[in-house]
Amino acid sequence: MNKRWVLKDAADDSIIQELSAALNINPVLSSLLVHRGITTFEDARYFFRPSHLHLHDPFLMQDMEKAIERIEQAIAKNEKVLIYGDYDVDGTTAVALVYSFFKKRYNNLEYYIPDRYKEGYGISTAGIDYAAANGFKLIIALDCGIKSVDKIAYANTLDVDFIICDHHLPGDELPAAVAILDPKRSDCEYPYKELSGCGIGFKLIQAYAEKHDLPFEEVTEYLDLAAISIACDIVHITGENRVLAYLGLQKINENPCIGVKMLMEVAGKTKEYTISDVVFLLGPRINAAGRIDDAKHAVELLIACHVDAAKEKGDMINIRNTERKGHDLQITDEALSMIDNDEALIARKSTVVFNENWHKGVIGIVASRLTEKYYRPTVVLTRSNGHVAGSARSVFGYDLYEALCGCSDLLLQFGGHKYAAGLTMEPENVPAFIEKFEEVVSATITDEQLIQQIRIDAELELKDIESKFYRILTQFAPFGPENMAPIFLTKNVYVSGNAGLVGGNHIKMAIMQPGSAAFSCIAFNHAEYLPLLKNNVPFDVCYAIEENIWREQRTIQLNIKGIRLLNGE
Repeated sequence: MNKRWVLKDAADDSIIQELSAALNINPVLSSLLVHRGITTFEDARYFFRPSHLHLHDPFLMQDMEKAIERIEQAIAKNEKVLIYGDYDVDGTTAVALVYSFFKKRYNNLEYYIPDRYKEGYGISTAGIDYAAANGFKLIIALDCGIKSVDKIAYANTLDVDFIICDHHLPGDELPAAVAILDPKRSDCEYPYKELSGCGIGFKLIQAYAEKHDLPFEEVTEYLDLAAISIACDIVHITGENRVLAYLGLQKINENPCIGVKMLMEVAGKTKEYTISDVVFLLGPRINAAGRIDDAKHAVELLIACHVDAAKEKGDMINIRNTERKGHDLQITDEALSMIDNDEALIARKSTVVFNENWHKGVIGIVASRLTEKYYRPTVVLTRSNGHVAGSARSVFGYDLYEALCGCSDLLLQFGGHKYAAGLTMEPENVPAFIEKFEEVVSATITDEQLIQQIRIDAELELKDIESKFYRILTQFAPFGPENMAPIFLTKNVYVSGNAGLVGGNHIKMAIMQPGSAAFSCIAFNHAEYLPLLKNNVPFDVCYAIEENIWREQRTIQLNIKGIRLLNGE
């Protein structure tokens, strides 16, 4: 698939030159900083040297005092407290973090994860009934609850109090909870708005520790869980999140908790984790517990205090992840063949596929894969509890949530954001929804939005890629949303030596420019370019700069994202 190369607008040159002089760095690196809002020496020092001293005062968050007071009251009265969280990575890490911290200080404590299939997302009536029937007086809800106005009202009739710790956007009315911790509240002046659900849980235990003069190490012990949530919930890696992610990755790589260590072992990689490794190796395994079985198993692993218990849970979760992969691949293959064998479907600007036998736990993953392949707004539907449930994914710049609003008359419920959403409908509405969704998308999407972009940060000469440049570039990590690994454009490069195929569909080669060294490259899924890459034929490339480790030898490698021959191919 051809992709559009989009070079970011140039930053202010005078600021770039000032920053380069102040930091003694290449102007290209300064331009990357300016694009990230870093324009002074002090900004750069904060950015390049994340520290726990950069964490904000948790009591700046609206209702934090009330939350801590209610927890203190529960402990003083020996009330039963329930730690309640969602079944995804953010929810389960949040529950593990808050539960583990308070369990060391208070025994009358349990946790609750709603069943993905029976209860669905968020605070459930069943969860509240469980709490009331078992004598719980306080529920601390993590990664959910900000829109649960009716559910909290119901809990109040049963004399069950709620502290809500959420990071989603509130509705017009806030629930009548004892305390609501959410930086996105319009009346909350907390200086950083993009924390994960687990991040809010971290601020809660940080506040409790400060109030009770506990050593800060009692809080930083859980930074590995915070980093996993930040990585897997795809929140911005800027500001306080970047500090938490940086310190949390250090914890993962140096001294992870027993459960995380076991997860790393079953994933087959035990050191030098990046955010990307967390997303692709740890996240799917934690999620698999809730997708295939019960998310409580993930919490049990993450709170484990003994190696034997952790190993048992880790092995089981790894088996569930293997099952999840099987469902994922099978359903993806079935969905691809449905589209490929239907010319009408191929010609559309949206993709909607339905099979009542598909496993609900993996349709979100399948929707992502179909979006990658066909690059258009996609909905994958299956039967669930007498209804049809769906998972939707979008393309860059297109508001999926707005498109679903245009189909709301056919839906029982839907929720999500610009790029991902979930929905349910009556089975008889599926054909009408397929047509309506296509109608809405066709009327609102642009042709440009249907062509995948490669967003390029800066143009670079190969000779500029030397050890100091790379060393400083690595300090831009951890990478993630709003702080992605930079993509560079280099024009008029040549193949040095011979280019060849590896793994069937990937090109391995070295490239150079006159006066530069030759740089080793890998170009994943670019096999069709191999016959066109001749030694004396110049071409342009865009790429990320990475480190390749082979037999303990470390070398700089260019990960090619796009190849453009100068004749326009």
